[in-house]
Amino acid sequence: MDPASNTPIIILKSIDEEHAIPIWIGLLEATSIASALKNVSYDRPMTHDLFKNFLDTLQIEVSKVEICDIRDNTYFAEIFFQTREDAFSMDARPSDAIAIALRFGAPLYVDDKVIQKSKSEDGEAEVFDESEEGKKWAEYLEKLPPDDFGKV
Repeated sequence: MDPASNTPIIILKSIDEEHAIPIWIGLLEATSIASALKNVSYDRPMTHDLFKNFLDTLQIEVSKVEICDIRDNTYFAEIFFQTREDAFSMDARPSDAIAIALRFGAPLYVDDKVIQKSKSEDGEAEVFDESEEGKKWAEYLEKLPPDDFGKV
């Protein structure tokens, strides 16, 4: 959670932990991602589960998701689909793309240009909250290992 705005943040880290990008997302999308990470199911399908059920019915697979661009501090994603006869892709919000990728077990990629654009000039994370608590949060998030993500 962003301590300044109380908004959920998803932090994507590279496998080698050399790069990380934070993406601010909505509460509903964060709930959907968390429920997929924890294998929580509901009596009735939530939106991303409904979409997966629809694609399953049409025998369409999600082959991968890519965070493909960042413009004006807004991230863009693309979902890649595969049918028996064809492949296609669609533009999506990163939070929705991640929630869908998790449901399909599809790999998630971040384009190199996104990593480059998301870096600040000095290579350090930009801290908006300059209070002691804000600095502690920034330090905590920087050192947080990927294995701890999704744990409560």
